[in-house]
Amino acid sequence: MKRYAMQRLLEWKEDPCRLPMIIRGARQVGKTWLMKEFGRHSFESCAYINFERNERMKQLFSGDFDVTRILRGLSIESGTEIEPEKTLIILDEIQEAPAALQSLKYFCEDDKHCYYILAAGSLLGIAMHEGTSFPVGKVDSINLYPLSFTEFLDASGNEPLLHILLQRDFPMMTAFRDRYIDLLKTYYYVGGMPAAVNAYLPRQSLSAARRVQQRLISDYEQDFSKHAPTAVIPRIRMVWDGIPSQLARENKKFIYSTLREGARAKDFELAIQWLIDCGLCHKAGRVTKGGIPLKAYRDLPAFKLYFVDVGLLAAMTDLDPRTLLRGNSIFTEFKGALTEQYVCQQIVSELETELYYWSAEKSSGEVDFVLQHTGKVIPLEVKAEENLMAKSLKSFVAGNNLPFGVRTSMSDFRRQEQFINLPLYAISQLWKVCDEV
Repeated sequence: MKRYAMQRLLEWKEDPCRLPMIIRGARQVGKTWLMKEFGRHSFESCAYINFERNERMKQLFSGDFDVTRILRGLSIESGTEIEPEKTLIILDEIQEAPAALQSLKYFCEDDKHCYYILAAGSLLGIAMHEGTSFPVGKVDSINLYPLSFTEFLDASGNEPLLHILLQRDFPMMTAFRDRYIDLLKTYYYVGGMPAAVNAYLPRQSLSAARRVQQRLISDYEQDFSKHAPTAVIPRIRMVWDGIPSQLARENKKFIYSTLREGARAKDFELAIQWLIDCGLCHKAGRVTKGGIPLKAYRDLPAFKLYFVDVGLLAAMTDLDPRTLLRGNSIFTEFKGALTEQYVCQQIVSELETELYYWSAEKSSGEVDFVLQHTGKVIPLEVKAEENLMAKSLKSFVAGNNLPFGVRTSMSDFRRQEQFINLPLYAISQLWKVCDEV
């Protein structure tokens, strides 16, 4: 399968001022595959080191940070002669060796040779190791997420439909809307975790994808015990298990008391931050108005939590494929949660922007996402079906003197006065559509 992050790595390779690159992301989003594939296609050789359960390599970095000595050890361990300009050095699961992470700045400061160094880890955002400093300003980084819907179209052999989408040929999209909607519903179920997509594709087996998702969920839950502080593990599990029910509520603001009677923010703050830092959850903060910059109007105590992947949300709720693909009256309420999770995931991976939402102080009005792009505030209302009603969106646009608002639903693309309806399957094109207004 193709990952769009590969283009970012190719640009990094050609940058004469490049720094060691860290690829961040949750476990099982494809970091190792991406690095090895990049090395295989773009370099003469690749020196791969995995720090997980590798005491020998941890010892290598426990001494001084002499680059020549470290390179010699990496060469011996990988069985690859490391040549500047020709060899890609891959340091996988680098969070297991904090000193190795710290050493990256010394490679950056080596003026004699130019080394290509990629590192990957799933817990790099957490200050887990006292006495070890992060090499601020000495490394670059990119985030890797599950496959987006556009990557899923590519991987599933639907390049013509993908081409139409990327060209924003909305009349043609409307002609093939049934195909897009069927594929979107499949993506809701399969999600974008590479292993689940690979399990589904050969025979289009939803059950094979579900088995992989259940294994991934189990692996993540085992990671709680392996990596998290012991005292926080029970609360991490409570937050993790509680996200589906939080999203199923009409007002999706995170409510601590639904986890445990009488619970307060301070009881769960560390658990929530742990899940966010290791890439398993996304957080959308509430803003009180649609002003620039949005961060200045953030209401810190209020937020919504989403999973890393829509397919994992479907698996955690044991959603039956017939219910999702064919519809079911019992499913009506949760369909909104699943759709919002999907949109969140595409915003994070495709649009690469911070997530916010708005809700009224004294009424039920809410705009699902409020985004900032090129000096503009973009309010985005999410509807699961062919729904063009958006009372809250209209109120928010008028109340903040915004030029327009965006609805995303199963309805076709259209512009109506101050509002744009963007099909859910085309949400990746949001920025370009807004730029054309």
